[in-house]
Amino acid sequence: MASQHLKNFLTSCTLWKTLVVIGLFLNLIVTTQKPHQLLVSVPAPPRPQAANDHRTNLSHIAFGMMGSVPTWPHRRGYLEAWWRPNKTRGYVILDRAPPPELLPWPRTAPPYKIVDNISELFRETKPRFELMPRMVHGLVELLREEREGVRWVVMGDDDTVVFVENVVDVLAELDHRKYYYLGWHSESVISNFWYSFDQAFGGGGIVMSYPLAAALVRDMDRCLIRYAGGWSADWISMACIADVGVSLTPHKGIHQVDLHGDFSGYLSAHPQTPLMTFHHFDAMDPIFPSMDRMQSTRHLMKAADADQSRLLQQTICYHKKTNWSISVSWGYSAQIYERIMPRSYLQLPIETFTPWASGKEHPFYMFNTRPQSNDSCEKPHFFFLQSVSKTASPHHIVTTYKRARPRGLPPCSSAGNHPADTITKIKVISPTKKRLQIDRCECCDIVRVNGGKMEVGLRECKIDEIIA
Repeated sequence: MASQHLKNFLTSCTLWKTLVVIGLFLNLIVTTQKPHQLLVSVPAPPRPQAANDHRTNLSHIAFGMMGSVPTWPHRRGYLEAWWRPNKTRGYVILDRAPPPELLPWPRTAPPYKIVDNISELFRETKPRFELMPRMVHGLVELLREEREGVRWVVMGDDDTVVFVENVVDVLAELDHRKYYYLGWHSESVISNFWYSFDQAFGGGGIVMSYPLAAALVRDMDRCLIRYAGGWSADWISMACIADVGVSLTPHKGIHQVDLHGDFSGYLSAHPQTPLMTFHHFDAMDPIFPSMDRMQSTRHLMKAADADQSRLLQQTICYHKKTNWSISVSWGYSAQIYERIMPRSYLQLPIETFTPWASGKEHPFYMFNTRPQSNDSCEKPHFFFLQSVSKTASPHHIVTTYKRARPRGLPPCSSAGNHPADTITKIKVISPTKKRLQIDRCECCDIVRVNGGKMEVGLRECKIDEIIA
């Protein structure tokens, strides 16, 4: 009996030795096997976030702005208008190394990286447009440098103006550990028809949570080959993201601006949502009278620096004594109508702009508009931002709006002939407290009308207050 137990024991030991040897041999094969060499460097997976991690802030967001050496000299001002050295993180990604005349690189602008040469990737499958895959590949260059602590990635163009505080506030409300793809379609119907109604347009900005961006990078080579026939970088990005199983989360504060001409009609009736980005400043008229595009951008940023939460948010109130309606697009413009107009009408942008593409077929836009009018009761008196200041006691922000030009029309007779031609400036007083409530706009009161000046005070609406 003892000999039988010994025999079984020796057999068992032999079996275990055999399994150990096989395991070591297989491990040797795996560790010595040369891995497949991809052009893409794969970011480390995001570390698990504790439930009590602090709120998302600017240091958690990486910006990748696609640019080029030819466009840099006249577009750098757009990036410098919003970039915050030593606070914002990211790069402008160029098509090639900047020549000596562009060096030394300005400290007021994002540092630059050069996009990878990925021509080797397309030895067998040629892309329809060589530039498009390289633009999508810019995400790889960004995440190669920016990984630690990144929760969100924002991709845009070198003429994209970003309102970083609003970007932070919007993204802080979302769970960065999940897969998110944020953006907005084009304002032009034809642009969406040409490309897609379900994609984020990259000039306005493509916003991705880090887990989604990392997943795209891991599959970047294969995806670029799959969609080599794509006709735009934005469409290729959308297709790659769809393959991960993620659809667009739309946000109306991201603006592609596929429009031409005078954009003031739209900016004066901005959607009730935080302004995050603007694109195509080069394709439209300067947004402020008597200023060029760069001056206009810097002027708007003065208001943005004071309070981004209210920037372009429309507030409407009425002066019953004169039958005037007053519409304020905070930090940009103010309008006086010589008749009591319903809010639903004033919230429609005036069609001061023109469509992105020529043609006579409607509809042109992805939003409702109202036509320009020379009717005295419908055409507003237009005022544009002149200055921004803060008062110490009590603590308020004061924005002043100056008349753009004489309206050149008689008074509105149907509203009692109370002309507003004498008003040259409108002063708007608002709280210094950031406003994150977007389910309802603010209300306002006409504090005084004295000589050529009007003073308007902004406040929270009362419960059940009907503003009419």
